[in-house]
Amino acid sequence: MVALAEDGQDPAAGGWNEANGAWLMLRMGPVTRTEVAAHLGITPDLFTKRHRGIEKVRAGLFPSHKNAVPYMLLLAAWTGIVPDGLTGLEMPGIRWAGRQATLLSYTKGRTAEESLALSPRASRLLEQWVQHSALLRRHAPAELAEHVWLVTRQGKPARAAFEEYMMRGCVKAHDLRGDDGQLLPIDRRRLRTTFIAQRGHRQWSLRATVDPNHSPEVEGDHYLSAATPAQKAVVEEIARDAQGDLLRRASAQLVVDEMASAAGLPEEVQRLGLAKGALAELLSGERDVFSGACADQFAGLHGPKGQPCPARPWVCLLCPLALFAPRHLPNLLRLKAFFARQFRQMPREQFGAVFAPYARRLSADILPRFEKAAIAAAQRDVGDEDAELPLRAEETTS
Repeated sequence: MVALAEDGQDPAAGGWNEANGAWLMLRMGPVTRTEVAAHLGITPDLFTKRHRGIEKVRAGLFPSHKNAVPYMLLLAAWTGIVPDGLTGLEMPGIRWAGRQATLLSYTKGRTAEESLALSPRASRLLEQWVQHSALLRRHAPAELAEHVWLVTRQGKPARAAFEEYMMRGCVKAHDLRGDDGQLLPIDRRRLRTTFIAQRGHRQWSLRATVDPNHSPEVEGDHYLSAATPAQKAVVEEIARDAQGDLLRRASAQLVVDEMASAAGLPEEVQRLGLAKGALAELLSGERDVFSGACADQFAGLHGPKGQPCPARPWVCLLCPLALFAPRHLPNLLRLKAFFARQFRQMPREQFGAVFAPYARRLSADILPRFEKAAIAAAQRDVGDEDAELPLRAEETTS
C-alpha cells in the first residue's frame, strides 16, 4: 500500500481510488469516511454510495487490534513478561543495544519497574512491530505516540487493549484448537507459564510436570497411560525410581568424625545394606571416591547397575550411599569453592537448577557437623582453582 501511494495524488484533484486514498492517508493519517468526504467536498452519505475501499487502504497502512494480538501473544510466550507489564510497554522503555540485543523495561503491577534482555527472536519481533506501527505513530497525538501497542480504532489512533474477545477472534481466525478438538481458550496469564515450561525443557529443571499447560487428566492420558503390560511395567519402574530418589534426597547424610558413635553405626549399616566388614572399609578409606566414601559403587543409583558409578563429584553430596569423614574435608571445601566460582559466572536461574541443591546440602548439612578446627586446618590445603578437581572441559571456571 505504501508503494501504491507513490503513484497516487490528492483525491480532491484526481478522484478517489486506492492509490489516491493511500496518498491521502500517508499525509493525514488513518482518516474516517467523514474526514475523507470533507476533504473531497461531498457529504459522507454520497462518499459511501460512490466509493469503496477506504477500510482496505487504512488496514494496509496502519495496524489494528487484529495485527497487534499475534505480536503480543508471541512476545509474551517468548519473554515471560506478565500481562500488565506487556500491555503497558512504552517506547522509552526499549533500548536497542546492537543489531539483535534489546533491553526492555516495563512495570510489573504487583512490584515495580523491571528490565529484561530480550532473546534475538523476541528482539526482532519487537523491532518488526515498531516498524509496522511507525506510520501510525507519526500521526498519533503525543500522549499516545509513547505507547508501544498503538493501533487504529474506528479510524483513529488508540492504545491497544487486549481484551478476551480479541483473543477469541484471533483463535477463530487461525483455527487454533486444544487437545479436546475445541477452539483453544487463550488466557494471557498462562503465557508466562508456557514460557517457564519451555525454559525448563531446555535445561535441567526440578519441575515435576511435563507441561503445566495441560490439565491433570490430559497429563495422565498422554504420559502415564500404558497400552501393553510391558509399557505398564516400565511406567511403574519409573515411578518407583522417582519416589525412591525423592526419599533418598530427603534422608540425612552419614557424616562421622574420629569419635563416631558406636550406638548409631549399626543402624546405618542396616539402612545402607552393608555386608560384613564393609563399614570398616568405609571408615578406613578403602572405598573413598573424590568427595566421600561410597557404600557401593556398583549399586546403579546414577548409572547402570553392576557398572561403576559415573556420577560427577558433587552428586555424592546428595547420594544416600555416601559417607563423609574428616579426611574428606579438603575435597569438600574444594567443591564449596568450585560452587562459589560457578555462582559468580553463571546466571542465577541456571546455577539454581544445576548446582544449588548440592551447594545447599554441603553448606547446611555436611560441613556444620565437623569441628571448626578441622575445617580451618583443611582450608589451608585448598587453593581455590579448577586443577584441584576432576573436571571436564565444559565444567571449568577459568
